[in-house]
Amino acid sequence: MNRLVKSALLAGAAWGALSTMAVAQDAAPQEEAAGLDDVIVTARRTSESLQRTPLAVTAFSGETLEQRGAMQTTDLQGAVPNLNIVQGRGSSNSTNIYIRGVGQPDALQTFDPAVGVYVDDVYYSRIRGTQFDLLDLERIEILRGPQGTLYGKNTIGGAMKLVSRRPGQEFRARGSVAYGDYDLMEFQGAVSGPITDSLAFGLSAIHSERGGYVTDPATGAEYNDKNSTAFRAALAWDPTSNISVDLSADYSNDDAGMNVGQATNSLTYLGAYAVAYPVPAVLPEYNFQTRTTPGLPNETRLESWGTALRVNWQLSDSLSLKSITSYRELSTDDYIDFDATELEIADALVAVDQNQASQELQLTYESGPFTAVGGLYYLKEEVSSHQESYNDALLGPLYGNPTFLRLIDDSLETTSKAAYANLTWQATDALRLSAGVRYTDETKDYARTTSVISSYSLVVGGVPIFPLNTTYAFSPPEGSYDDTSVMLSADYQLSPDVMAYARFSQGFKSGGFNGRANSATEATEYQPETADSYEVGVKVQGWDNRFRMNVAAFSMTYDNFQARVSGVETPPGGGVPTPVLSVLNAGGLDLMGFEIETTLNPIHNLTLDAQIGRLDAKYSEFADARFPAGSRAFQDPAFSPEWTARYGAQYVFDLDGGSNITFGGAARFRSRMALAVDNTLITPAGVGTATELPGMYQDSYWLYDARVVWNDASGRFSIGAYGQNLSDEVYKTDAQEFSSIGSIRTAYYGAPQTWMVKLTARY
Repeated sequence: MNRLVKSALLAGAAWGALSTMAVAQDAAPQEEAAGLDDVIVTARRTSESLQRTPLAVTAFSGETLEQRGAMQTTDLQGAVPNLNIVQGRGSSNSTNIYIRGVGQPDALQTFDPAVGVYVDDVYYSRIRGTQFDLLDLERIEILRGPQGTLYGKNTIGGAMKLVSRRPGQEFRARGSVAYGDYDLMEFQGAVSGPITDSLAFGLSAIHSERGGYVTDPATGAEYNDKNSTAFRAALAWDPTSNISVDLSADYSNDDAGMNVGQATNSLTYLGAYAVAYPVPAVLPEYNFQTRTTPGLPNETRLESWGTALRVNWQLSDSLSLKSITSYRELSTDDYIDFDATELEIADALVAVDQNQASQELQLTYESGPFTAVGGLYYLKEEVSSHQESYNDALLGPLYGNPTFLRLIDDSLETTSKAAYANLTWQATDALRLSAGVRYTDETKDYARTTSVISSYSLVVGGVPIFPLNTTYAFSPPEGSYDDTSVMLSADYQLSPDVMAYARFSQGFKSGGFNGRANSATEATEYQPETADSYEVGVKVQGWDNRFRMNVAAFSMTYDNFQARVSGVETPPGGGVPTPVLSVLNAGGLDLMGFEIETTLNPIHNLTLDAQIGRLDAKYSEFADARFPAGSRAFQDPAFSPEWTARYGAQYVFDLDGGSNITFGGAARFRSRMALAVDNTLITPAGVGTATELPGMYQDSYWLYDARVVWNDASGRFSIGAYGQNLSDEVYKTDAQEFSSIGSIRTAYYGAPQTWMVKLTARY
């Protein structure tokens, strides 16, 4: 609690400093400023002002995203305090999202996300397929902290909501074309308008491609590129004044090359631990050149489609019913070079077919001092996977360089049911009290078959470790998990421009089965995660609505943390250590910190903004018998930098004739952070140490972005130039740790300096 108090004091100090700045600005003569737009969000499943929503939420309108040159969800990195959102490791189509130190970076089909992703209130149950291009959006909302009482499964860390623009009775059209370095080309268009007085239609499409910024110096092959196409069609029907029906369908195809990283340490042969691929102890700065295995297809293909039907029925002046029905399918073929070298130590094909059907019924009551939201939720998901692991260089010359292929086929069926209710009471003109509860019941049915095809049978102590041409099957009893989560909050309007709130919320993430097991003994079940979160905050606006500041301080206890760990086990009596890939309910995390978001419009056409996050993340316990005293709680939790910050400025120069030019820029900071759960050395004998692995860390860094945009007098045409990472910083975004298999530790990097020119037309 002392750390929480300290965080709150630091937040207050920062708030006071910025408030003083605002007062100082107010004391000087100013040109008339237009003020800041009010932002309406649906974070609590009813529409309300962002400044009256008693939780930490950040919202971006479609216009704001366009002004900043954002092209996909990962472009929000740095714009939200304590948010980590980057392209997933080893895949062009998955997204690694952490909020306040809570997330799930692994795209394997048996791992559930910890941050819920919603598109028009439809939950996406995999982190694959969430690398969205930003297509005709009304807004994006980022909700921080557990959201379990109002949202679907697995929102223990928070939620990201994408809200599409609804077709209306006014004709609207927009198109853009962009060109940039690395042969970037993007074409985007959207059109919507009336068909009849009660029916409107919308269609939007995008094609975006870019050459790779990682190359193979021997072959010239390009990696880390982009090649995506997406379509969305929507019908909006208002047959009566109290009924609205929205039907949408979408399709996307991502056909990019592999996402390739850098080997950060010397790779070894399995068993002997002789060096197979030497890497310097001190790595030179990465030059975006990486060798890959000859013959491995340069492909990470994903195809997805879905449809959703939303019906809103205003039953009376105070009562409304909403139905959300959805079906989605996804298929992917990802080729991954885990070791990031020309050796076939650990290369793989991961082919996944997934479908999900969901139904939600939601009843909303608003009358007098009471607002109530209640509902029922159902999700049925089926995932099947075929994996091929190519490891011909893994055993090495000690065993005669044998061939080694591992085949895996597994299936997972998940059924999730939930009931929830949330009540808000306007107790006085200034005081609101809210309470919510959600009951979740989930079952998971898992089956797995693994085959090893090898020209050599590795035997340790008379026990075959990789037997010649063998198969084992694993079909555990059905996993069953249930949870009751609650939320309590109170907010008080201290003045028309100042609101304070306090909130307690609980979160839940389901259990599951280890999808990387090498043997039946490793194919174990792990239990659910839970979280208790406390949050206090103040939301302020003033100075004729030209100043806005939102401050939140939080503390979270995170229990039964699901950790995918890599290691080795030595057989009793000695012998060759064998690889183990486990998922542990390792213990707990203590997370606390604060967040500041502020916007200032000191003079006409000038906007200043800042987003600051402070996070103190520590393991309260992390049981692992391989480490001294059986604990690795001393390690740094992954993707939990102590500080995140963004400082931005924008000025609009008015020109003769009514046109204008906007100059904008931002500086983004992220302090040192671990990029993998396993971030200290485990010796070849399988003993854990406190020696940090430099390749599994990223030091503190700054990124600088800028833009200049000309808008014509009518507002219909604009042309802009955008630059990202102007200082050409070389920085890691993610890492892959498989020390037990060839001592693999691979780092993945953010894009180097890039630029783009974009022409937009609107009607």
